[in-house]
Amino acid sequence: AQCRHSGGGRVAQGHLRQPKLILTHSSLISAGEGGPQTGTMTECFDCDNCKESLYGRKYIQMDNGPYCIPCYDAHFANTCDECKELIGHDCRELYYEDRHYHEHCFRCFRCDRSLADEPFTCQGKELLCNDCYCSEFSSKCIACEKTVMPGSRKLEYNGQTWHEHCFICSSCQQPIGSRSFIPDKKDYYCVPCYESKFAPRCTRCKKTLTKGGVTYRDEPWHKECFVCTGCKTPLAGQQFTSQDDNPYCIKCFGNLYAKKCSACTKPITGFGGGKYVSFEDRHWHHNCFNCARCSTSLVGKGFIPDNDQILCRDCSSDL
Repeated sequence: AQCRHSGGGRVAQGHLRQPKLILTHSSLISAGEGGPQTGTMTECFDCDNCKESLYGRKYIQMDNGPYCIPCYDAHFANTCDECKELIGHDCRELYYEDRHYHEHCFRCFRCDRSLADEPFTCQGKELLCNDCYCSEFSSKCIACEKTVMPGSRKLEYNGQTWHEHCFICSSCQQPIGSRSFIPDKKDYYCVPCYESKFAPRCTRCKKTLTKGGVTYRDEPWHKECFVCTGCKTPLAGQQFTSQDDNPYCIKCFGNLYAKKCSACTKPITGFGGGKYVSFEDRHWHHNCFNCARCSTSLVGKGFIPDNDQILCRDCSSDL
């Protein structure tokens, strides 16, 4: 794509006002399409301005009448925006946005290159060729250090610019294009390469973790892979414990490994703030450690064992 700016473009060729002398005794007029007409006249024919005879002279025919060359230049010629001199009838005139130029004056403000048949840009009142505009006002690719031409496909990130084909994955060296990427210091990776190179892998399935997951014993797990060793129920967000480094839900751990309460026979897991009492080879939940007769709590009190039962001192004295 050519470097262009709003207001820039290829200049129109303009009118070529260059009357042609006709050597004839008849009333002939040489007419160019879209421009003033020129010719010679052998009959009585005067300039519409100075009234001098146009017999045998070049003249230019305007809508309101013929003009000799000096009168035409004085009254109808435009002033060159660059050199401020009149653009005569025999000069090639170029124009842009109501500004008129001699052909040799229509040049790049910086490098002086002719813009007559070149793409150009207008910055303020300055005319710039494509190369000068891009060199001064366009960004440069951070990878190849060449100009990123306006209108070309590019990628911008963190204040830097790349040609689309220069923004490549630091691992596979393929253009990232419009795909997602992950920055790592001064390198950029496509998602598959980043996951393969840096993303943690699940302890159970060994596949990469792209989002979420849980950590157990400083190791990463997919949520769906972190399950009870016994019943395979997912443990993410649930209470669990471990035995021999294996995770268990509360139910499985209680059934497999926990002590059983001598009163209610349910597992004593210690979860939920639960405490228990042990005596010899027997264990009780705190709320189950009661006198077998009066049901008084014996936690923190003296008690008397009576075969498989435990009694408070008052009840044991009645025996």
